[in-house]
Amino acid sequence: MAKTRQKLFPFLWYAKDAEGAARFYASIFPNSSFDGVTTTLSESPSGPPGSVKVVDFHLFGQRFQAMTAGEHDTFNDAVSLMVECDDQKELDRYWSALLKGGGKGVACGWLIDKYGVRWQITPKALDTMMKSKDKAAAKRATDAMMKMVKIDIATLEAAFDGEGETADERPPGKKPMKRRRPKLRSTEARARRGKRRTTRRSQR
Repeated sequence: MAKTRQKLFPFLWYAKDAEGAARFYASIFPNSSFDGVTTTLSESPSGPPGSVKVVDFHLFGQRFQAMTAGEHDTFNDAVSLMVECDDQKELDRYWSALLKGGGKGVACGWLIDKYGVRWQITPKALDTMMKSKDKAAAKRATDAMMKMVKIDIATLEAAFDGEGETADERPPGKKPMKRRRPKLRSTEARARRGKRRTTRRSQR
């Protein structure tokens, strides 16, 4: 895989097994690779010569470095790695893979992998919905997302469209919501729309 040396890239400190983490991540994502380990030859606050190891790897073509250097500050929610997914199938695949070995889902598309690193596994469509000029629809989608652990795209789209909205939830005098869609749709949504068109044509 041809690589361009990037000036800006994440550097992650692991108490132990940065190499295992890098290999784990590279096995999950396309256009990814484990590139090697460099052992430091100097004594450091982390220990004697040879105790600190720096790992190079790429995920989705993005350069990363990680270091095994003993206990220090642990990973937390202040920094997370976000993966934007094209459809539910891709989202489900990465979510399940990152949970293997002891990871856990948290909320709103966030998870913690077995090494303690925080990830956000989210669909592209969510970003489009949240930025919609239709603020009411954007809020419905965001409200739906806030109730989820793993993101479900179909449920987000239904909320954005106002499906299931009751008369009690509408302001007085407001008509039922018309169906609205963000311009960027998931693969599943496009497939459903194409199937409906095909069915209508066959019935003519």
